[in-house]
Formats: sequence, C-alpha cells, structure tokens
Amino acid sequence: MDEPDAGPLLLFANFLSDLAVDLAEGGALARWAQQAPRKAWLLRTGDALVTPGSLSEDFRRYVSGLTGVAPERTTVIEVPPAGAVPLARAVREAGLTDRVAAHARRPGTALLPTAPDASAVAFARELGLTVHPYATAEEAAAALPVTMLLNTKAGFREAAARLGMRLPEGRVCSRPEVDGAVRRLLERHERVVVKPDRSAGGHGMLFLSRRDVRGPGPALAPVGGPRGTWVVEEHVAVAESVSVQLENTPSGTRVLFSGAMRTEHGSFTGYVSPLPPSCAHVAGELEEWGRRLGRHLAAHGHLGPFGLDALVDTAGVPYAGESNVRRTATTTPHAMVTRLTAPAGTAPPAWSVAKGRTRTALGLTEALARLRERRLAFDPARGQGAVLYADAPEDGRSWRYAVVAPHPDGVDETERGLVEALEIE
Repeated sequence: MDEPDAGPLLLFANFLSDLAVDLAEGGALARWAQQAPRKAWLLRTGDALVTPGSLSEDFRRYVSGLTGVAPERTTVIEVPPAGAVPLARAVREAGLTDRVAAHARRPGTALLPTAPDASAVAFARELGLTVHPYATAEEAAAALPVTMLLNTKAGFREAAARLGMRLPEGRVCSRPEVDGAVRRLLERHERVVVKPDRSAGGHGMLFLSRRDVRGPGPALAPVGGPRGTWVVEEHVAVAESVSVQLENTPSGTRVLFSGAMRTEHGSFTGYVSPLPPSCAHVAGELEEWGRRLGRHLAAHGHLGPFGLDALVDTAGVPYAGESNVRRTATTTPHAMVTRLTAPAGTAPPAWSVAKGRTRTALGLTEALARLRERRLAFDPARGQGAVLYADAPEDGRSWRYAVVAPHPDGVDETERGLVEALEIE
C-alpha cells in the first residue's frame, strides 16, 4: 500500500482469518492479533482502521508525530474480542456495523484487509466497497480460490514444482498417512519436518529424527482435524531463512524487498533487509522464483502483496519453502519504513524488525524516553533510528521494534543500543 493518492481506505486488521491457519487454532490467531496496532502506520488523513486490539492514546500520538497525520483526522474502531471468529462477524456481534458503514459511504472508499479471505470480501460487498487493490469486490472474489490454495503448504509445493523451483524432497499426505511418510523419508535423510497444510509462523510444525520414531508415530498438533492434510519434507541443514516480498499490480509483478528471517524452531521472530552478505548470492534466483509465482497468481486473478519464503542450506543452495498470499509480518513494517524515510530523501535504507523481553515492565512513554536520551529513537530528519511500532505490550515487557539505518552496520549498532537501553534480556 504505497499509493498516497489512493481513495479513502478502511484498513481491516483481520488477523483472525482462515487464510493462514484454521480458525479452530484460535489461540495462535489471538496472539498474532496483538500486533494489530502496527496498522496505524498505514493511516492517512480520512482513513479508518478496524482493529481487534486497542490502540493507546500515547501510541496514536507517537504515530502521528512521525507520520504527520493528526489522530483526529483518522478513525480507529476497536472491536471487542469475540473468540475465534472472523473480524467481520466480531464487528456484527459488537453492534459496530453501522459505525463501520458510515466510513464506507465516502466516495471511492476501499477495504484493505490484512488477509484477503472470503469473509473480508463478503464484508466489502455488504458495505458496497471495493477491495484494494482490485477494481471491484467481484474481482477479489474471483481470486479467492488461488489465494486460499497458495496459502497452503500442499498448494505451494504443487505450484512451485510446476514453476521450476527447487524443493526439498517431500510428500503431501493425510494425517493417518503421516507416520508412514515420516518413516520412509527418514530412510534417506537424517531428519524430517512435518507441517500442517494451513499454518503460519511455524505453528504446529514438528522436527523429527530417526530416534524420535522408534516407538509410536509422531504426536501431531490438532491442526486440520482427524483427516487434515500435512506435508512431510526432508529437513534442510539451514544456514539462512530468507524471503522475497512482491506485489501484483495491473501492470505486472514487482519486487518490493527481500531479506533474512530470524527464526526459532521454525517460528518467525524477526527480519533484516536487505539480504546479508552470507546469502546475498541467492537474491537473483529468489526474485525470479517470486516473479514466476506472481505471473501464476496473476493468471488466476490475484492482485496485491505476496511473499515467497525459502531456506538456504549450508552449501549456499536455496530451496523454496512456502508462499504467503496476504500481508505478512514484514509488509506493514516495510511500508512504515518507506513512509518514514521518504522526507529524508535518502537511498533505500537497511532495516530490521525484532522482538525482545525487557527485564522490567515499561510503558510506552518511558521506553521512548530511554531511546531518546541515547539518540536512538527514529529521527525523521536523518531518516534513521528505532521505532516501537506495535504499541506497548500488555505485559509491559514483550516489545516489538523496528530499526532503520542507511546501511546494515548501522542497523546492528542501533539494535545493540536499543537492547541495552530497554534492558532486553
């Protein structure tokens, strides 16, 4: 969403979506929804944000101070928790439909969902809105089948193979077939990884060795139900986890950025862009894979952002991993970085996002004061510094932050200073 001249937007932070994970996995989805405040960085004058999480007044003033958009010139509609249900349903159950509809009546308004799923498209139709960046809600609806399919591990493996991407050896199977697939693959590989078909952020993944399957079969997470689809793959000896983020527009597919993911046990914990020297050599192949995927998506009607994740092994060889046909954990931070650095007129910066746990609880005001005292807080004039981009966490300790600098060394230096200033463990 880098079109400053686009009409009014109704930003729809539908983190609770069956696009990435089955809605039955409500606990994981609720945790991800705690990041909803970051959508405030996309707000322009006249825009409205529908969010499943609250935004503090301090955070709104902080965002306003950096974007230059006064809080009173935007609208934030907070939706009370309603369990593991789509955001549109939660809006209805909270009696907020008329309030949301009031913003939808402005000429040219479009819905910008975090996840372009069936529920969001239906809600846009109900309100008489288009779905950004589609010309009509009908076009967005026509793209739903490929969007849903390419957010699954199995759907991606099939498409990636046809598009000529390098893949780990693996098999798509139902839950009852997982044990046999694991044992057969372990005859040729030391370790395997078992993935639920529709999952994100490492949720439900298992890493198994031959020792782990000497007894009963693997204890799978209850993702996907008793006959749900799973993917069993060889475990790649990973040196780096990387991704490229792209966007389909009416004029074609364009690369937005690439970088390396920080992960723990397969779960996303952070990101750094551009690709570090250790894996920069895969950029060309990664981007080519992304363009092929973009053309495939476009042929089936998809417009908007999508990402391709890959693993780089210890020999420096990349293997395609999965696609995320939605706004991801890096899409909004990248848009924020692009927006905040534009006034400085500098070259595209290096940046990172990360999370850390402080020794003691802090409020947003205190955390920002510590960064400002050490000249670490983002400075619009210089186009660099640290941003606490997701509001103060409920526990006061589990902070998410972004760091922006002209070059990667500056990112590392600022992040070290932030860790010391906030006393991150």
